[in-house]
Amino acid sequence: MDATLHRTAPDTDLDVMDLDVAARLFHGLSDRTRLSILSALLDGELRVTDIVAAVGTSQSNVSNHLACLRGCGLVTDRPGDRRQVFYSIARPEVRSLLAAAEALLVATGTDVEFCDNPLMTPARGADR
Repeated sequence: MDATLHRTAPDTDLDVMDLDVAARLFHGLSDRTRLSILSALLDGELRVTDIVAAVGTSQSNVSNHLACLRGCGLVTDRPGDRRQVFYSIARPEVRSLLAAAEALLVATGTDVEFCDNPLMTPARGADR
């Protein structure tokens, strides 16, 4: 049996999505630095130096994470003046996904703290 996720988006002809592809996409979002970069880019395009200042990590670290985000199709780049490169959110769906994630975090509250230990549920973890 193929591993698929049924889509509910009304504007697509595809009714299933490969779970391996979805897992790779969410892996691209699974790092705090990458989420910080995407958050910084929500206000508009930025140079690497601007992202470094916003995220508070090294230029090489930011560049590595930008490569991952580009590879996932989440950010895009364009050349600027004097060998500068500007980065921005690649698609409006990225913004929608981040907004949906924020809404889900608000809805689930502190339950997300138990994601690191799938055997611990909020009911069992209440006395921790």
